[in-house]
Amino acid sequence: MSTTSAPMREPARLGVAAATVPVLTSDEAVAVAADIAAELAATSLERDRDRLLPAPELVRLSASGLLAVTVPAERGGADLDVETLVEVFRILAAGDPSVAQVPHSHFVYVNAMRHQGTPGQQAFFFGEVMAGKRFGNAQSEVGTRHVRDIRTALTPVGGGRWRLSGTKGYSTGALFADWIPVLAHRDTLAAPGTGPLHVAWVRRGAPGVTVTDDWNGMGQRTTASGTVDLVDVEVHDDHITPYHLTFAGPQTYGAFAQVLHAALDVGIARAALRDAAAFVRTTSRPYPDAGVERAADDPLVVQALGQMEVDVRAAEALLREAGRTVDAANADLTADSAASASLAVAAVRALSARVCVEVASRLFEVAGTRSALDSLNLHRHWRNARTHTLHDPAAWKVQHLGRYVVDGTPPPNHGQL
Repeated sequence: MSTTSAPMREPARLGVAAATVPVLTSDEAVAVAADIAAELAATSLERDRDRLLPAPELVRLSASGLLAVTVPAERGGADLDVETLVEVFRILAAGDPSVAQVPHSHFVYVNAMRHQGTPGQQAFFFGEVMAGKRFGNAQSEVGTRHVRDIRTALTPVGGGRWRLSGTKGYSTGALFADWIPVLAHRDTLAAPGTGPLHVAWVRRGAPGVTVTDDWNGMGQRTTASGTVDLVDVEVHDDHITPYHLTFAGPQTYGAFAQVLHAALDVGIARAALRDAAAFVRTTSRPYPDAGVERAADDPLVVQALGQMEVDVRAAEALLREAGRTVDAANADLTADSAASASLAVAAVRALSARVCVEVASRLFEVAGTRSALDSLNLHRHWRNARTHTLHDPAAWKVQHLGRYVVDGTPPPNHGQL
């Protein structure tokens, strides 16, 4: 896949790390996720309130084997399906969506390596994952015309070596990563800024790499989605994989990334509903006109909670369907099956974006005045929902679905759907 005339230096020659994490079955992965989510939920309030970055929690995730569940079986991994991974993400997000979002890019770039890595690259990088290493992300840029406008570039030095320079924002996972995949144009000296997009795999501590924890979002506060600065970072051919080729034909790369975002939304919604019901059951006072002893017996409150449950269950059902549809497309990848996967994911993202914001807001409606106390930090659910759902516009998901319904127009073949 390299276009340079220099000989390929496979990462396998650098040595593959010995596997240290357990290989989990689907049932085991879900059970482990539930255990970790319970631990996360018990401390999520304080972590968000005090902005305590989740370094110990991510060490726990790595050691559990959950971050290795999509490594191919031929590379020693569990090779679990997307439906299972989506459920793992949903469960973790119900515990703490900030912690759950940190490994999102890890799984996206494990997927990228599956699609475009050479056998030697796969042996090395999947070996890193099986040894508990984490991938971050340096993809989006701040201040460009739009999300797919990338200025970061690899320029040739010679002898299979390149120089990487640029600045990335929203780099979720980079601060906690062992490797940072960087999206960049692979240029020629004659045509800077125009080369095809590639992924440069850079060590977190490489010379010229600076990761700054300057994320100050109102929600998802502990994702550390800050800035990555790259100044003349040396990269070899064996640490570069093509990105543009991913979209040369039918693909589920975009749907895979997006369905994990949907799982985060749905997890936030479930957590908000869980905490709303608990507050009503244990703390809220009944409204006098209801004529009941407990707020939990107020028919208006019960009705509202019931409607919230309907909405969350609908989102959970669409999430499961989307995961299965992506798996079906991966098993028999065609233009039609890839489109079906993208549309299924668009449907759940459109619903999950609305439901998680609405449920996190209605929490206060059913729980009452005291639930708005800053010390209780129940507003973290709404802040997390509102912040995460800004990732990309849900309205465009509805547009793609509508155009398909009206004219049979397939969704666009890119990574943002």
